[in-house]
Amino acid sequence: MIYSTGCNIKVFACNSNRKLAESIAKQMGLELGDAEVDKFSDGEISVKINETIRGADVFIIQSTSYPVNDNLMELLIMIDAMKRASAGRITAVMPYYGYARQDRKARARDPISAKLIANILTSAGANRVLTMDLHCAQIQGFFDIPVDNLIGSPLLTDFYIRKYGDELEKDFVAVSPDLGSVGRTRAFAERLNIPIAIIDKRRPRANVSEIMNIIGEIKGKKVILVDDMIDTAGTITNAANKLKEMGAVEVDACCTHGVLSGPAIKRIEESAITELLVLDTIALPEEKKIDKIVSVSVDELFADAIKCIHEGDSISQLFD
Repeated sequence: MIYSTGCNIKVFACNSNRKLAESIAKQMGLELGDAEVDKFSDGEISVKINETIRGADVFIIQSTSYPVNDNLMELLIMIDAMKRASAGRITAVMPYYGYARQDRKARARDPISAKLIANILTSAGANRVLTMDLHCAQIQGFFDIPVDNLIGSPLLTDFYIRKYGDELEKDFVAVSPDLGSVGRTRAFAERLNIPIAIIDKRRPRANVSEIMNIIGEIKGKKVILVDDMIDTAGTITNAANKLKEMGAVEVDACCTHGVLSGPAIKRIEESAITELLVLDTIALPEEKKIDKIVSVSVDELFADAIKCIHEGDSISQLFD
C-alpha cells in the first residue's frame, strides 16, 4: 500500500534490521533518510545525518536485538542527533524491544532493566515509541511518553488460515508453552476457532525449563505452539518433543520475535518441530536460515502504524 505523505515525515534506520526498514519505507512510498551509522576504530558509534530534519516528524527504525547494547546505543545516539538538529517529533520504532524480560524484581537486588531502558530512551529525546508484542504489556507504563504496542498475532493467524483453511477447525490445537502465555494463546486460538492446551513447566534456572504436565487433549491432533519470542529454543523444543511423545500427529510453532541465540538453531533442527513461523522483527542472518524456519514480514503493519501516528489517527483501527 503506497501512502501520499507530506514532505514533513522522514523515516531513518540504524543497522539492526536495515532490510525491514527499507521495506517499511517502500510500503509508504518513501526513501530511507540519508544517514550514516558507523563505528570509530575503538568501537564508539558514529552517527551522521546528511539531510535537514528541522521540524520534521522523524521515525527511527531499530530493533534492539543482538548485539543488544550496540544496537541500543545506535538508537540513542541517533535520537540525540535528531533532537539537536531540531526534529519536530522523534518516534523510536522498535519492532523488538530488548531487555523486556527484565521487567520486575524476581529476586532480591535484581535490576528492572526494562524500566531503565525506558528512562534512557526518554532522556535521549524520544517523544514516542512504537513497538510490537512487548514481553510484558505493563512495560508501556514504564514510559512517561506514548507507547504504541502492535499485535503480531493476526499476521501469524493469517498465515495459518491461508495455509490450512478449513483443516484448522477439524485437526488443530493451539498450545501454550507455559502458563504465562495462556492469554496470548487463547487470543490466537479464538482467531482460528480451535481449542487450546497448556504446558505446565518449571524453570530451575535461566534458559532451562522442565515440562511437568500437559493440560488439554492433543493426542491425534496437529498442534501449533504459540509464544511471543524464542531465544535459546529450549522451552519450545522440549515442548514440541513432549507433545510428539504424547501423541500429537504434527508439531508446528510460531512466535513474533525469533531471537534464536546460542544453541537455538541446532535444537530446532533436531526437534520434533515441523515448521517454525517467525515475524521479521529481528533480522535473520544467513547462517540461521534453515528449511524449518519460515518468515512473515511486519513491514505493512508498521507502515500503517507510522501513517496513523503521523496523521493523528487511531492505531487500534488496524486491529478492528
